[in-house]
Amino acid sequence: MDKPIEKYWKIRLANLKEALEANNFKVFVADNTEDAKKVVLEQIIPRTGAKSVSWGGSITLVSTGLYDVLKDGTDMEVLDTYDKKLSPEESFERRRQSLLVDLFLTGTNAVTESGQLVNLDMIGNRIGGITFGPKHVIILVGRNKITTDLDEAMTRIKDYAAPVNTMRLDKKTPCAKTSYCEECKSPDRICNSWVITEKSFPKGRVKVVLINQDLGF
Repeated sequence: MDKPIEKYWKIRLANLKEALEANNFKVFVADNTEDAKKVVLEQIIPRTGAKSVSWGGSITLVSTGLYDVLKDGTDMEVLDTYDKKLSPEESFERRRQSLLVDLFLTGTNAVTESGQLVNLDMIGNRIGGITFGPKHVIILVGRNKITTDLDEAMTRIKDYAAPVNTMRLDKKTPCAKTSYCEECKSPDRICNSWVITEKSFPKGRVKVVLINQDLGF
């Protein structure tokens, strides 16, 4: 068989697409980050009629190039929560305002094979946007985020995604030193609020773009 790895991932992503669609998510499959960017800009956004846009923290979003395109080249009102020039107070307020935009983009910490999105946040603006507020949500998902079930998803987040993110953000937490969760009480703890999104409500509000690359943490 030629290209068995390529075939493997096409099957995995096709099965996951079917599971997510059964849970009322609108699902797209992209071959790579460039393809994902085109899907979002050409297929998804024009159909939303969105007049305003913002985002939650996501390395995957940045990797697709969508952040730069939307920040600098869109007719929509942009609430840039990544703006480094903002004071901490201004940044927090902008995150609050981002929950009322028409279109919210972010990633997910994990997605189960049964079609659940699993996320763990420090502040809660990312999971808040996924859950309620924005009229449309786009979730960008690298294939490395796929887990067999909820237990594996939560373990993945606690013992991989969270420690790596604390290292990236220079947080003073035990996991930044040991590389695994210590159930700490650190003021810098980023593991504060869980959200498991079983289904999209209303149907199709949450659009998932599955990307056939390893992306994000």
